[in-house]
Amino acid sequence: MRAYYEARAPEYDDWWNGTGLFAERDRPGWEAERDTLIAILRGLPPARTLDVACGTGFLTQHLPGRITGLDASPTSLRIAAERIPDASFVESDALRLPFEARTFDRLFTSHFYGHLEEAERGRFLSEADRVASELVVVDASRAHADVDEEYQPRVLNDGSTWTVYKRYFTGAGLAGELGGGEILHDGRWFVAVRTS
Repeated sequence: MRAYYEARAPEYDDWWNGTGLFAERDRPGWEAERDTLIAILRGLPPARTLDVACGTGFLTQHLPGRITGLDASPTSLRIAAERIPDASFVESDALRLPFEARTFDRLFTSHFYGHLEEAERGRFLSEADRVASELVVVDASRAHADVDEEYQPRVLNDGSTWTVYKRYFTGAGLAGELGGGEILHDGRWFVAVRTS
């Protein structure tokens, strides 16, 4: 997965913006829901936030407070640092966070949790609980998917094909899996849950 996201980094924002290979995809309501999600994130109380698997910082830039982004892709981190010069960025493994307990008020992650297989989920949630008192997870909605989980092929601009494990969630399902919490958004394309 690390190699895939490093290769995808220069074109990652195409997915959010509906450009590049995503320009021809039929995604009704995508832009409006993306903007709603951004407004929800901007409306969170400011906090010392760690964004795990921050990627290019597309959502990171909308998080209020003092921000640290973490990712395994150096190219993604370079893009994120250019986008958000006031934030700090760390290249590291998301399942072994290089921070002391309770370094942050909030751990945020977007479209990362849904890539974790079962054994990795527990490790991630344990690390999230260790470093922050609050967890906010954004991921893909089950409302637009035909399956709960799958290994899916992904094609990049250079024509390379990668296989990625992916899960889809309802708001209630994600909240239940995280041990409860507030459903911030439960839409066609995205779900967001906040736990403490």
